Amino acid sequence: MIPAAFEYSRASSVDDALRLLWQHAGSAKVIAGGHSLLPLLKLRVASVERLIDIGRISELRGIGTSSGGGLSLGALTTYRDILDSAAVRSQFPLLIDVVDGIGDVQVRNRGTVGGAVAHADPASDLPAALLALDAEIVVRSQTGERTIPAAQFFEGAFVTAIAENELLTAIRIPSMSGRGGAYAKLEQPASGYSIVGVAAVVGRGGSQVRIGITGVGDVAYRAMAVEQALLASDWSDNAIRAAAAHAADGQVVASDIHADRAYRTQMAAVFTRRAIAEALRRAG
Repeated sequence: MIPAAFEYSRASSVDDALRLLWQHAGSAKVIAGGHSLLPLLKLRVASVERLIDIGRISELRGIGTSSGGGLSLGALTTYRDILDSAAVRSQFPLLIDVVDGIGDVQVRNRGTVGGAVAHADPASDLPAALLALDAEIVVRSQTGERTIPAAQFFEGAFVTAIAENELLTAIRIPSMSGRGGAYAKLEQPASGYSIVGVAAVVGRGGSQVRIGITGVGDVAYRAMAVEQALLASDWSDNAIRAAAAHAADGQVVASDIHADRAYRTQMAAVFTRRAIAEALRRAG
């Protein structure tokens, strides 16, 4: 398929990208790796008047760590960059779990974390991880910068809190000190997208817990009922199983050719249990 005609601009810097977004607010989309947007354009599921290419802006690349053990991911950081990072591998194994199962080698080499997060596909893996990790998304416009908690960022299928004239520039993740994290998913074999994907972060001794789930409904979400049940439990195997049974509470569970509603609900419980058990083991 050939996409509908559009104009193309290559931004030379963040400021240049912000200028273009301001100038073409409401009619432009940003492209980086392009693995999510280009197929939609080719299939004409989406259309755009202008593409703003930010793929060569070096200031949006890179992985940084803070003195407190936190992590910063530039928007153009690729999945491969994460997999190759010794700091991420040692301190944030949850992210390695997530990224290692995304797409294929080509996707991991070119796909960017900022693009995936801004795209907000209902079956994307990173949103669940960012919810569990209590991450913050940094966005900029010509009028300034703001930071959006992950819990307020994902608003619906392909809908986020980014304004039309804003650019996602970085993702910030707090330290995992004293906590363990894990990701478990049931994937669609052809695409690698999650039918159900569960990220769990657990404090040492079960002192805290955050669960992020993707693939179940039209947006990634915190599984608050699971968290509350766990915090009131003794963290035994039976308690984890009972808590995980609440994984889809309050959600309109999707039903499609890959999994009907009943099966997806059951798998949400199964993979929530697995993610929690592994996160608890890693927490020590």
